[in-house]
Amino acid sequence: MRITHSRSLVERLLFYLGAKIMDEKFMKEALKQAKKAADLGETPVGAVIVRDGKIIARGCNKRETKKNALMHAEISAIDKACRKLGGWRLPGCDMYVTLEPCPMCAGAILNARIENVYFGAYDKKSGCAGSAVNLFDKGLCNYSLTAQGGVMEHECAAVLKDFFKSLRNSKKDYKTPENRQ
Repeated sequence: MRITHSRSLVERLLFYLGAKIMDEKFMKEALKQAKKAADLGETPVGAVIVRDGKIIARGCNKRETKKNALMHAEISAIDKACRKLGGWRLPGCDMYVTLEPCPMCAGAILNARIENVYFGAYDKKSGCAGSAVNLFDKGLCNYSLTAQGGVMEHECAAVLKDFFKSLRNSKKDYKTPENRQ
């Protein structure tokens, strides 16, 4: 939570609600990127990078489209933000991503010095913001950041669930020459 104790209860509540509204606003933009990835036949993960309350970069998965293992949504958004700001450090930037970052993306987020990461769905098998391992733990690297999961969790998880259900159903319907009658 982002509440400080020096404020009155009402001020803290208003601050919290304002932050929650902003988190949802930016996560909705990340969800648009995830849907863009799904439309390309990609795993639907989307990310946006925010600085001073404005989106400065967007990214979606394009591993299959680009035939490149590095083309995760987070990496794409970081690359665009670095180009826009003219350096590899992204001070004052926050990332909103629909799925908990994998090891590669968590490393890139740390290297870019992103200050806060907000993610939607948890990835229990390979999530590196606390589910499988926490690469953002203080003291683990020379730089630490704050990570918060569960922002619009159900909506983010539903996009992934629907995509993989559709993929499984299309594979069931596909008949190879060997099993056609």
